[in-house]
Amino acid sequence: MESTRTLKDKLFLILKGLGMGAANKVPGVSGGVVAFVAGFYEEFIYSLRKVNRKALLLLINGRFKSFYNYINGRFLFLLFFGMVVSYFSVSKVLDYFIKHYELYIWSVFFGMIIGSIYYINKDFKDWNYKTYTSLALGILVGLSISFLNPAKENDNLWFVFFCGIISVSGMTLPGFSGSFILILLGNYVLLLVDSVNALFDTFYEVLGGNFSFIDNSERLRMLKVLAVFTLGSVTGLVTFSHMLSYILKHYKSITLSAIIGFIVGSLGVVWPWKNTIYKLNQDGTHILDSTGTKVVLNYERYIPKLSTDTYYAIAFIILGIAIVLALEYYGKKTKKINE
Repeated sequence: MESTRTLKDKLFLILKGLGMGAANKVPGVSGGVVAFVAGFYEEFIYSLRKVNRKALLLLINGRFKSFYNYINGRFLFLLFFGMVVSYFSVSKVLDYFIKHYELYIWSVFFGMIIGSIYYINKDFKDWNYKTYTSLALGILVGLSISFLNPAKENDNLWFVFFCGIISVSGMTLPGFSGSFILILLGNYVLLLVDSVNALFDTFYEVLGGNFSFIDNSERLRMLKVLAVFTLGSVTGLVTFSHMLSYILKHYKSITLSAIIGFIVGSLGVVWPWKNTIYKLNQDGTHILDSTGTKVVLNYERYIPKLSTDTYYAIAFIILGIAIVLALEYYGKKTKKINE
């Protein structure tokens, strides 16, 4: 696989990582959908499955090149490099657009989810009572998650580790938004805003020769939280990939129909026409995170009236569908070249 990748393919792989990173950070959107539609989902799961006992032994024995080749290292490195860059760049831009053009951004995501459902469903022919049941259960689970009420923030390190395991479901399981699940668990702001900002601020200070963060107990606490969350995420990523690899191999039709169901159910989360409900203090003022941004509690959805904004939103939904179809086209083209 690696020997047939051109420089253009490698650059596009980084861009796909940027897309996955941005999607994983947005509540309601799944990075796994990006991987599925862009045509590298199975290679992604296969590569993660290679992080196993044999890989660990190669690493311990100092056989770094063998380890790198065994786990499809270049593919994973380029993809994760794109994701990391995304967290400090694309996702910041996305935050800005969501703040100022919320309806249109959610409309694009809604369109992308619809496009993803079409993409996965059009090639799926194995419909029977088992796959229909799996589809129904997937939709039910997806919708149930959409309308659950969030828990309170909890910085207990065992719970943070558990959040890390759960949050990566969005990378490995299309239709499951890891970010939205973190909102439901009450730790979205703690883990994807405050702790990431603490890391960013620390890097910025260290590059400037400032090591004062060592005496900052709150900063150290946030860095510890981020480290445990990252460890949980890596654990979840490897565990989920092994499980999914096995399930896809032995129960592919049932798994794919469930994934279609999850994605259909996630439409409830990304429905564009909704009012954001923010967390409030006892005196009625907004609770703010470390960046001064209001903390989201949940969403109140409604049916829109016909207006200029509604027509624009529908146009952005169509744009979202078009983006997915373009990704599908590129994915098929890349697959043919590699074959």
